[in-house]
Amino acid sequence: MANVKKTTPSVSEDPNALRWGFTPQSENWNGRFAMIGFLSAVALEVFSGQGILHFWGIL
Repeated sequence: MANVKKTTPSVSEDPNALRWGFTPQSENWNGRFAMIGFLSAVALEVFSGQGILHFWGIL
């Protein structure tokens, strides 16, 4: 057993690593960006008194 090499995984185990494709990490980042967008929309409505579509002049 002395000749056995220890291998390291080619993919980092960092749960916050930004990787492309359908990985659990990319789904975490997608959820984080969605939360930021939702909170931004709520903050815009609270501070301006208008919804997003009215704020942009669409409605």
